Amino acid sequence: MWNRPRFDLKVRLTLRVAAISAACFAAISAYFLVTAERAAHARIDGIAAIVAKTLELQQGKVQWVASPRSDFPNLDPVSAHVMTAGLCLGFRSASGEMLQRFCSGAPAPASPPPQAFAAFYRSLFDPGREAARPVIVRGTTLGETVVSVDPTVQTAEAWHEAGRLMIALAIALPLLCALVYAALARALRPTRMIGSGLERIAGGDLTTRLPPFDLAELSAIRDVFNHLAESLDIALAERNELTRKLIALQDEERRHLARELHDEFGQSLAAIRALAASARQTAAQDCPGLLGECDSIARTATGMMETLRGALFRLRPPDVDELGLVASLEGLVAGWNGRSRGQTRVDIRFDGAFENVPASVSANLYRIVQEALTNAAKHAGATKVSLHLTMAENEIALAIEDDGRPNEAAVKSGMGLLGMRERVAALRGRLSFETGPNGSALRVFIPLAATDRQALEHAA
Repeated sequence: MWNRPRFDLKVRLTLRVAAISAACFAAISAYFLVTAERAAHARIDGIAAIVAKTLELQQGKVQWVASPRSDFPNLDPVSAHVMTAGLCLGFRSASGEMLQRFCSGAPAPASPPPQAFAAFYRSLFDPGREAARPVIVRGTTLGETVVSVDPTVQTAEAWHEAGRLMIALAIALPLLCALVYAALARALRPTRMIGSGLERIAGGDLTTRLPPFDLAELSAIRDVFNHLAESLDIALAERNELTRKLIALQDEERRHLARELHDEFGQSLAAIRALAASARQTAAQDCPGLLGECDSIARTATGMMETLRGALFRLRPPDVDELGLVASLEGLVAGWNGRSRGQTRVDIRFDGAFENVPASVSANLYRIVQEALTNAAKHAGATKVSLHLTMAENEIALAIEDDGRPNEAAVKSGMGLLGMRERVAALRGRLSFETGPNGSALRVFIPLAATDRQALEHAA
């Protein structure tokens, strides 16, 4: 797909208005040029008719007085009245001989027309064309009067008319473009609000609404925008509610599974250890060769018990409501450091007071940290993990960084990151996960409602 240059709508519309205006000015200039050309030809045609009528009267007078002396044709009387700059009067006999011709001088124009305009004008209108009228006396054609205008003078007059229009165009067109651009900028000013609203919607702020606009088109966009934002807000609220129910159901299932394992599997392991101890006492008296097998059974049962305790701790963590978020996370980190035996070192620090954090936020943050530690230690093979929990004015920020190897495929295919995203989305928060050559970074931001902020400020 070609990448075409993008122009601002105001600039594009202004250029179109300028082009249309220039075309209109060109059409008006062409109309004036055609009108001026027709007027010039009509004027020389009229002069030719007057000269012809004058010569006819002269010839008739000669015949009336029966004077043998004849000064026909005499163009002096008429030339004094009709002569203008660049005008030529003449009389051509029936044989084609020019008997008399008068031409007035053509002064040099103050602003001569450009050569391009002169060539264009001459090719279009043929200036200097003669106007001829026959001189007829008693049915006999004595000749014809010839009237013409110097092409240079006619072209200069046309340029004078066109030049005034060009000056008007040079002044009016930029002014018109400026006015059109200002009007468009004012009319399209709400588009910035629409763009800002879309950016806020894309950022997750579904409470954004647009105000009423004057233009009908923008008002229609505003109605659709507000309806879409409201629908998305309702859909997200329903989705978050469903996610909270699913997470609560998942946690309840984990607690149920933990109870089952503790009551059934744990008691069975305890019974195996008791039986192994009893068998060892009997073997010590009756069959000493079985002491090694009894000790092996006891060690296996003890190892399975330790594994079961770890699974029960992950399935049913300590009650965050009773211990608090800080104590629960410190216990989680201490447990990880103890079980990893130095393979993965986890550090945690807190900034702010977390005593009155809502229970739902505390429980989800605990689960997010638990899942992040599992991903860092098992999937990324990290040796150092740092946790930083900050209480800001309007939100809780959690940052988890590790030095593990990049493992995009494992992160994308696993359910850990998806579960964290669902928990964060249920709290209307934001989550970002970045990987690089030096490790990965998980950042979580949970907004606090106004009531939560007031409770925290009161506790502080």
